[in-house]
Amino acid sequence: MTFALDRFDLDRFVADTLAEDLGDHGDITSAAVIPADAAFTGVMDSREPIVVAGLPLAAAFFAALDANVRVEMLAGEGDRVGAGADLMRLSGNARAMLTAERSALNTLQHLCGIATLTRRYVDAIAGTGATLLDTRKTIPGLRVLEKYATRMGGAKNHRMRLDDAAMIKDNHVAVAGGVAAAVDRARAAGISRIIVEVDRLDQIDAAISAGATHLLLDNMDVPALRKAVAIVAGRVPTEASGGVTLDTIRAKAETGVTYVSVGRITQSAPAADIGLDFSAV
Repeated sequence: MTFALDRFDLDRFVADTLAEDLGDHGDITSAAVIPADAAFTGVMDSREPIVVAGLPLAAAFFAALDANVRVEMLAGEGDRVGAGADLMRLSGNARAMLTAERSALNTLQHLCGIATLTRRYVDAIAGTGATLLDTRKTIPGLRVLEKYATRMGGAKNHRMRLDDAAMIKDNHVAVAGGVAAAVDRARAAGISRIIVEVDRLDQIDAAISAGATHLLLDNMDVPALRKAVAIVAGRVPTEASGGVTLDTIRAKAETGVTYVSVGRITQSAPAADIGLDFSAV
């Protein structure tokens, strides 16, 4: 049940999430209704086709409340499973399992939802040569987990944090006095990775000449993207971004861009339908 991610404290996340649900007096329903020594077995299953992400994290909620809980993983991270697939089998203290259930399911449903939607976008551009990128459009406090889920769905993580690379956008350009001036300032600050957002073709050569290492082609339609890729001519990676949907992503990917970034995979992914059924031992 190991689940280790850079800059993510699993124990603290589980404790904080459970504390939010337990309130000041804990699970008063289970404490009143379920005998303290009662035992449950349970099976967690998917009720629709999904891509799995976060099973070890879900298991950690049960282990936090019952150190002796027995967990059997029935699916792997990144697996594509069909409706009705069993994901995890549990056995342990009934009160603990009922108390942890909602926190475990909420987290797992959210992450599997992201991974599943991500995989739909990845499948949509299969064979084009383009790679799907995620964005920083994540729920505050959940970025590490949500970007983990996009990886399980087949995407590549873009910037995790603001200090991963410079990303010069239109507002930076406006204040700096132009694309070249903005890039010059970034280079003078010792930044090696410099992503520049361009929304016009005439900005491309200026950005590359100044030292941009990656171009974000913002809100360009398919013809404009083709022209942009031709102008760049492989000098730096290119990224189509802005308003990308499942209906439009393939055409954008087929223009020859290196990447397509999609904020929707974290911002708008619906929760996966996952259930957990218990029975008394």
